[in-house]
Amino acid sequence: MEGLELAGKIFTTWLTLVLSLILLPSAFGVSLGISEIYMKILVKTLEWATLRIEKGVQKESVLKNSASVGIIERDESPMEKGLSGLRGRDFELSDAFYFSKKGLEAIVEDEVTQRFSSEELVSWNLLTRTNINFQYISLRLTLVWVLGVIIRYCVLLPLRVTLAFIGIGLLVIGTTLVGQLPDSSLKSWLSELVHLTCCRICVRALSGTIHYHNKQYRPQKGGICVANHTSPIDVLILTTDGCYAMVGQVHGGLMGIIQRAMVKACPHVWFERSEMKDRHLVTKRLKEHIADKKKLPILIFPEGTCINNTSVMMFKKGSFEIGGTIHPVAIKYNPQFGDAFWNSSKYNMVSYLLRMMTSWAIVCDVWYLPPMTREEGEDAVRFANRVKSAIARQGGLTELAWDGGLKRAKVKDTYKEEQQKTYSKMIVGNGSLNTESD
Repeated sequence: MEGLELAGKIFTTWLTLVLSLILLPSAFGVSLGISEIYMKILVKTLEWATLRIEKGVQKESVLKNSASVGIIERDESPMEKGLSGLRGRDFELSDAFYFSKKGLEAIVEDEVTQRFSSEELVSWNLLTRTNINFQYISLRLTLVWVLGVIIRYCVLLPLRVTLAFIGIGLLVIGTTLVGQLPDSSLKSWLSELVHLTCCRICVRALSGTIHYHNKQYRPQKGGICVANHTSPIDVLILTTDGCYAMVGQVHGGLMGIIQRAMVKACPHVWFERSEMKDRHLVTKRLKEHIADKKKLPILIFPEGTCINNTSVMMFKKGSFEIGGTIHPVAIKYNPQFGDAFWNSSKYNMVSYLLRMMTSWAIVCDVWYLPPMTREEGEDAVRFANRVKSAIARQGGLTELAWDGGLKRAKVKDTYKEEQQKTYSKMIVGNGSLNTESD
């Protein structure tokens, strides 16, 4: 009995501390300064660890300051210029050397596959060793790493799991109750309050520190918010500062329960698996949503998959055919404190959440960009590329023309045919081999 009483007191004390120091402040969107102190200590610790690593590595070799593998040096010039020094206008056997070189470059280090794996850090962040140079350095550094493991798994993980369960539980209960009210301004206000409060609690469950920039450009009702996609928590990151109508496929299990509860309180747009393949139906429902200027802005990730926080890949044109105002948002995570990228081909959702909750923290910057509209004579593809370029510039991300669907699919034949057509035009004399302007 004494053991049960002691366990009950510990549990009560634990919940009281969580409620008073974290839950209530996060619900009201205020901070007691605890997370700021934690981040300052963490930054100082990582800076000290980096100095120790650099001193240890300098004894054996020079520390490479590049996060890239750097295996090959690429020539990014177009085909016409690359072949100009090897051939005349007619076909020559030496042309094969150019295509062989490009093929070997792609095999050794292509610019697409590396975007689907975690970005490599310049220095060890006391979570995982992300570079072959970072081996045993010193006993002191090893002891700090062990202490960090104890803190992350024995202190932070239980606290974060507690907050996550509370946040998700309140979201399901709150949206279900609000959903029973008749449609009115009161219902909309309560729905936004529940979403904001619960998302803030869930972000605290990840020790999230988010810096929002240019808040005057926050997405407005009746518009479409598009952002680059790194992680499932992108939704939480954005919803902490404002509410959105989600667009996605209907799921089962816990995710299905959350979706069904949320749609009762807010007009989210959920599709069945069979409906997702019907582009006309999807477009119709999205157009109906943005036609009502009282409804929340739609949140869409046009890449269609998670990219590793270094690049922005091709935006699907469907989001830009709907019409209306596009509100671009750039999201950039700081990998020094934790890797937010979800490699869905390597980790399931449970494994991914465990990795997130045992990280030091999730730190990111969010930039709201000025609203953009489709210009006269501009098709959906060009509009999508213009928005993508703006997001990439603001977030300091590499802009790629490749489709993110290559994570699970083979290269489309159309990509191969484009190269073949370009080469064929050069053979028949319609290419731009001798034209500098092309």
